Amino acid sequence: MDVIKSKQISSRPIEKVVVHPLVLLSIVDHYNRVARDTRKRVVGVLLGTSFKGTVDVTNSYAVPFEEDDKDPSIWFLDHNYHEAMFSMFRRINAKEHVVGWYSTGPKLRENDLNIHGLFNDYVPTPVLVIIDVTPKELGIPTKAYYAVEEVKENATQKSQKVFVHVPSEIAAHEVEEIGVEHLLRDVKDTTVSTLASEVTGKLAALKGLDARLKEIRSYLDLVIEGKLPLNHEILYHLQDVFNLLPNLNVSELVKAFA
Repeated sequence: MDVIKSKQISSRPIEKVVVHPLVLLSIVDHYNRVARDTRKRVVGVLLGTSFKGTVDVTNSYAVPFEEDDKDPSIWFLDHNYHEAMFSMFRRINAKEHVVGWYSTGPKLRENDLNIHGLFNDYVPTPVLVIIDVTPKELGIPTKAYYAVEEVKENATQKSQKVFVHVPSEIAAHEVEEIGVEHLLRDVKDTTVSTLASEVTGKLAALKGLDARLKEIRSYLDLVIEGKLPLNHEILYHLQDVFNLLPNLNVSELVKAFA
């Protein structure tokens, strides 16, 4: 499926999608209940608000969904169930409205544009957020998209809808952070020792740091080779990072490690 990068769009209705952690926990729970240890994906509705190009996803609910593995054109999303759930959620919090839908993908599928079209009845520019519930790499497990009409250069060809990738991030209010911390504390595996957990956490952090350093080095190499333009904002951020590094030549520090 064709995907346009957001940089290729001059005027973007959506600049960023912010997903709250409770939404991620809800989606993972949905997947574990319905599709764990299978090749199926789960689908649901995203609720939240949209302001000045930023979509804030604060809530979600699951929707019954089935699709034919062999024929992508055959699929079913329980629209009546969705209407009933949205009506109940609206009574609880009238500020939250439908902003799009989610899928556990873990990537875009052929019928996603058709499913996406259903949500145009609720919001002018719905977003699709794909959640990778079993990530193989460290990083944000979300990818966000919205659809645009792609006009063909050849007038004889019909225009078609394509997905545009948009940056996504995970963010939470202070109250949410406290709630998530308690939830994660409750689901912690008590059979794993605290020391082992700390070592695993440190190892994961070091792997993440190593991956990011390699990414920075690759970027700088491409800039030096003239394959990428110089971006002063990125260089300023890198300089800020270097300024935070400790001076390892201080005599007291050398003695401490001696």
